[in-house]
Amino acid sequence: MKFNNVFAPLAGFVVPLSQVPDPVFSGLVMGDGVAIDPMSSTVVTPCDGVIIQLAKTGHAFTLKTTGGAEILVHAGIDTVQLKGVGFKTLVKQGDSVDLGQAIIEVDWDAVSQKAPSMLTMVVLTNGDEFDMVKADHSEAFVGETLLFTLTPKQAIDGISTTQGDVLQQRTSVLHSGGLHARPAALIQNVARQFNSTISIQFNHEQANAKSIVSLMGLGVQENDEVDVSAQGDDAVQALEAVVHALQTPVVAHHSVAEVETPTTIGAAALAEVEGGFSGIVASSGLTFGPALCVRETVPHFEELASSSDDEEKKKLFAALEQVKGKLQNNIHQNTGALRDILTAHLALLEDPALLSSSVQLMREGKSAAYAFYHSIETQIERLKSLNNELLFERITDLQDVRLQVLKALLGVEDAKVEVNQASIIIAHDLTPSQLTALPKEKIKGIVLAAGGKTSHVAILTRSLGIPMLVACGTKVNQVRDGQILIVDAKEGVCKTQPTAQELKQLQDIIAHDEQRRQAMMVHAHSHARTVDGREIEVAVNIAGVSDAQEGVRMGADGVGLTRTEFLFSERQSAPSIQEQVTSYQAIIDTLAHKPVIIRTLDVGGDKEVPYLQLPQEENPVLGLRGVRSALVRPELLDVQLSALLQVKPLSQLRILLPMITQVAEIKHIRARVDELATQLGISERPQLGIMIEVPAAAIMAESLAKYADFFSIGSNDLTQYTMAMDRCNPHLAAQLDALNPALLRLIDMTVKGAQAHQKWVGVCGAVASELEAVPILVGLGVNELSVSVPLVPEVKDLVRTLSFADCQRLAQDALRLESAEAVRGLMKQSFGKTS
Repeated sequence: MKFNNVFAPLAGFVVPLSQVPDPVFSGLVMGDGVAIDPMSSTVVTPCDGVIIQLAKTGHAFTLKTTGGAEILVHAGIDTVQLKGVGFKTLVKQGDSVDLGQAIIEVDWDAVSQKAPSMLTMVVLTNGDEFDMVKADHSEAFVGETLLFTLTPKQAIDGISTTQGDVLQQRTSVLHSGGLHARPAALIQNVARQFNSTISIQFNHEQANAKSIVSLMGLGVQENDEVDVSAQGDDAVQALEAVVHALQTPVVAHHSVAEVETPTTIGAAALAEVEGGFSGIVASSGLTFGPALCVRETVPHFEELASSSDDEEKKKLFAALEQVKGKLQNNIHQNTGALRDILTAHLALLEDPALLSSSVQLMREGKSAAYAFYHSIETQIERLKSLNNELLFERITDLQDVRLQVLKALLGVEDAKVEVNQASIIIAHDLTPSQLTALPKEKIKGIVLAAGGKTSHVAILTRSLGIPMLVACGTKVNQVRDGQILIVDAKEGVCKTQPTAQELKQLQDIIAHDEQRRQAMMVHAHSHARTVDGREIEVAVNIAGVSDAQEGVRMGADGVGLTRTEFLFSERQSAPSIQEQVTSYQAIIDTLAHKPVIIRTLDVGGDKEVPYLQLPQEENPVLGLRGVRSALVRPELLDVQLSALLQVKPLSQLRILLPMITQVAEIKHIRARVDELATQLGISERPQLGIMIEVPAAAIMAESLAKYADFFSIGSNDLTQYTMAMDRCNPHLAAQLDALNPALLRLIDMTVKGAQAHQKWVGVCGAVASELEAVPILVGLGVNELSVSVPLVPEVKDLVRTLSFADCQRLAQDALRLESAEAVRGLMKQSFGKTS
């Protein structure tokens, strides 16, 4: 059939893609095909079809054949930079065209003066749906010379051909930093819920929306416009869902500042350091000790297959399943940053672009190991070429997954790194799996030649509290095993030849800090009372049972906030009622009779759970956030409340409702709790509290206190909504200060409203973990401070040095000031008097 044959769109000489001086094409990132060194100036259609994409600059177009194949014709290399100079389009996007119809007129003289090459690529972009047989021609004649023949194939990679119209929509990408790893995983997660073929086009390049590596390879930045297309029986729903996911920012587990200023070895301006070298601080701290060099090489493999391509595919898929099993087991055993990283690696193992490329290489006679290695390498080279630091730092994740799969394929055991003493790990770079394989209690610090502040290893290291320097350069290679180092991960310096005096000074500093820490731990499990007898409960913020266990170890009086989003994220559907009961009960049991506050699901705004499919909103931060989203999806709230009501003992549980702004909301949910408890035959009721995180709730605190058992102040959102500043905007970060008198006055109103009805008030936002803010919060009458786990002993120790009466006077003085800077200035002047 004619539509299965693709003919030459230009006259010229046929060139293999492997010889194209652009890794995007030579590496088959866009797909397989051929190139033509042109000898004619009119680019014609290579077959019948519809123009589904036509570059504004006229240098490229994509044609969809009547058989569903998508053929990209790209005239010249880097010709998008010419901004249309030398190109004239003769058709419009959406036009139906016949074989040989003129599409673009090219002035090759003008193009050749500015473009690195005139080679014109003819590429099949949806190669996962077709088998390609290339014709053997060295010279091409316009519309006559057959380049390749396409036949539909079975969906060996989990991708099936689809029928129906192609639906398209243009949208802006609102994710901070663009489509790097985490947003790409979000888009993939949404796209995989649909049968339709879904693609995203940007800068005349196209990516499978179900492929993380393809999405990252587009190089899409924040606020860039992309074209989303879907074809299939559920194309309408698929298009709407993917567009919504592109428009809904996702929150990373690292700070905005870290996202905005990533640094790798390629960008670091390394200062000269006498007796050592400098680096970038990825995790703050100060340490010293012997070096332990960790170096792991890729195992040897053969290029050519020793068996049929079917046998090679079986080997690869078996290895993938083996690695998946290990990852899934580790995911179930972890929470927080490590769980997120492992989940991202799991998605890479299932990536259709990697699998399709691997299968194609195995069809060409390559071994499974070679195919997977080079499929990953193609994507790595693509990410390097984009000059995007966030994407550059995802290369380590690709290398990590590749190494794990190769080991499984080749039967190679994990290299055992013997850590006989507490050491400073030295490496060119570390993958997450290498780090997690090391005994954490024996890692004093980490120094890397490469790496970056936003890499997954850096995020994981920060969560473990291990000092870390990255991007230190080649001087790292000069460090030898056993060499004594000082790692100053505050100033960004590693000293390789420390003097005896420097080591003694550092030992004294660390010993003093350790003595202070141990002294605080002695009393960490005792109550925190001011010198004049005011008791302050010091609780912890957690995201799972492992956090709860660590909180108990550090002496927490209870859990002040359980973020239940950890149960709902990184999955395809909501957790069952039994799964929720099990998780909540595990936390209750861990705390052993201490109070546990569990917040109901808080999504919307900058907290995205894709499968919930909440309505698209122009301003989601002011839309269906917190309890509002639960009221739109009442079945989710009912399941969660029912699960919470089944934990034992209920007297230990406190349910917290997010984003309450009206009395009617708390009354409605309290009534629903009663109804569900009655249905379950439960007579006891847990405490039901609300978060104070919008000014309306603080102003209405006295009215709300009639129906709530307690208040918990979410200072992060309260600051954002009071100041009308996006807390995810790095340009406003310095102004978002919870010690602004406006915030303090709202906290004061909240406490007074609660006291009018003998209700208690806690603070679970970041301000509770600021030691500088503790005296003011105590002085305002707050009863509970819920802080990050490591700070429990220190906050308790500080409270015991304070006078409640002095703190009250200090708080009243702060309320009369005009700025956050003035409040902090007051604290610097007065804190000694209160401590």
